[in-house]
Amino acid sequence: LRLLYECNPIAYVMEKAGGLATTGDKDILDIVPTEIHQKAPVVMGSSEDVQEFLEI
Repeated sequence: LRLLYECNPIAYVMEKAGGLATTGDKDILDIVPTEIHQKAPVVMGSSEDVQEFLEI
């Protein structure tokens, strides 16, 4: 997904609702964009589901 206008807005809402949004390595909201259409892998969901995914 595109970082600036897809990942970041959804990640913000997800984290405010108590969930997590990550690339698998770092928090989506911690990524500093280097280009306008930069893409990023994303895993979003409840804290428990994302932690379970990261343990795989």
